[in-house]
Amino acid sequence: MKFRTRAIHIGSEPDATGAVVPPIYLSTTFVQPGPGDWGAFDYSRSGNPTRARVEKTIADLEGAAGSLAFSSGMAATHCAMGLLESGSHVVAGCDMYGGTYRLLHKICNRNNISVTLVHADDAAAIAQAIRPETKMVWVESIGNPLMSVPDLEQISQITNKAGVLLAVDSTFVPPCILKPLDLGADIVMHSATKYFGGHSDCLAGALSAKTPELHRQLYFIQNATGGVIGGLEAFLLHRGIKTMELRVREQSKSALAIAQWLESHRSVARVLYPGLASHPHHQRAVRLMGDQFGGMVTFDVRGDIETAKRLCKATELFGLAVSCGAVESLIEQPATMSHASYDPAARAQAGICDTLVRISVGLEDPEDLIADLDRALAIAGGA
Repeated sequence: MKFRTRAIHIGSEPDATGAVVPPIYLSTTFVQPGPGDWGAFDYSRSGNPTRARVEKTIADLEGAAGSLAFSSGMAATHCAMGLLESGSHVVAGCDMYGGTYRLLHKICNRNNISVTLVHADDAAAIAQAIRPETKMVWVESIGNPLMSVPDLEQISQITNKAGVLLAVDSTFVPPCILKPLDLGADIVMHSATKYFGGHSDCLAGALSAKTPELHRQLYFIQNATGGVIGGLEAFLLHRGIKTMELRVREQSKSALAIAQWLESHRSVARVLYPGLASHPHHQRAVRLMGDQFGGMVTFDVRGDIETAKRLCKATELFGLAVSCGAVESLIEQPATMSHASYDPAARAQAGICDTLVRISVGLEDPEDLIADLDRALAIAGGA
């Protein structure tokens, strides 16, 4: 079956009642057959029927041995980092979500886990950064916020040879576009709040593992630390997944049209979108992703930090908010919002400048979104 069909049917099989939409299980605990005689479910931290359904769907769509659903993307990321022992070293892409930077540099470091940041689109730099104590390489399939595109196939060859886990945050590129496990990754993480849920009403995360053993290890950590998704959120996540392919296809088309328009605007100095021929990794993106590149676009406005702030405040259809991947369009300034947790020097070294603006393209008519940006750019006065 094709992706869209599987998204609707896998994990949504009718229960004993014949309900077309499976019920939500909110129970926190389950009656057992006898002392020490465990049923399929016992306590909702360890497993829940609604959660099990959405995990089955995600695993199928990712081509994974197993998937786990979490209370947030950061809970999922934290679980993956739980595989690391004290003294471990991580190589990570410097073009990454600010929350991941904060976790690595200000939480994991307390457990004597060190990190080296490199440009993930440079596979040779990743290879050079790997040390004997390196246990994981963490990259994003499209970097946040600079839209870099790492060569996952080449990186997986490097990590496989070195005996290092390759974990991919693929939040910007859902599995209807790209499946990192098929390209050699060991773990794929999604902030499922974004494209999976798709409606800004469900906080969720997901981890998918390439092998049953890795899935078992991650499940042990998840159960021990408890960052699981609740029954209601699991239901909302499952519902969102059913329309993900259709939403992402339209968002990708609109994002490309908006990116092309931004390139021609006199107030815009640079546009970063892998679907543009001007993107430095456009051909690589085409090879990995085909003709869809998601709904995230970043661009530099001409002017200064105040110009960028005025632009973000002047839009009407683009809501000034962090997050992405939902039906409504959003706009933000990474330096002061999504990536404010970066140390200033590290932010500058990564190239996240004060004039950078990030937009998440939703499902509004692209002509309306372009008109909104055109008016806001005029108000910002960056030309």
